[in-house]
Amino acid sequence: MEALLTSTAVVALAEIGDKTQLLAILLATRFNRPLPIILGILVATLANHALAALLGASAASFLDSAIFRYAVGLSFIAMAAWTLVPDKFDDEDSPKPRFGAFLTTLVAFFLVEMGDKTQIATIALGAQYHDVVAVTAGTTLGMMIANVPAIFLGHELLKRVDLAKVRMIAAGLFLAIGLWVLAQTAGWFG
Repeated sequence: MEALLTSTAVVALAEIGDKTQLLAILLATRFNRPLPIILGILVATLANHALAALLGASAASFLDSAIFRYAVGLSFIAMAAWTLVPDKFDDEDSPKPRFGAFLTTLVAFFLVEMGDKTQIATIALGAQYHDVVAVTAGTTLGMMIANVPAIFLGHELLKRVDLAKVRMIAAGLFLAIGLWVLAQTAGWFG
């Protein structure tokens, strides 16, 4: 349960103001069809994050050592710093709506999520918890929590939410997880 809840919280906070959330807003304004966009995000995130969590869990199984756990802890701390940098999404980088709302969203989200901080966080969470299903479910739920309101509320949501504060909270969460992993690895908790 800890893997599910932590994964959900980490990704929901990290996704606010992220380029994939901005993509969700852009797609919502272009297509004006929320359900296919939501389903596209869901399928793309499940596929992308399942692969990322599997990679993290597999790497952790092969590299189960203190050095690897320190690397995981430090990666969460690096994610804290990265989260403080706001994402921008240029309209010219956005997909051209040639294939309909669902397929455009599916392909765009899968590709844009590659190397994104939420995907990197999913790899680290998979390595930390060794539970691909719980991490995938949690990170996908976190993506949906952040993106579904963005689809319906779009630009109004971004005007009312202080993204700087949200980034600070997300960075604090990443930092706390990183420090916890480092402290646990060092044996500070017995």
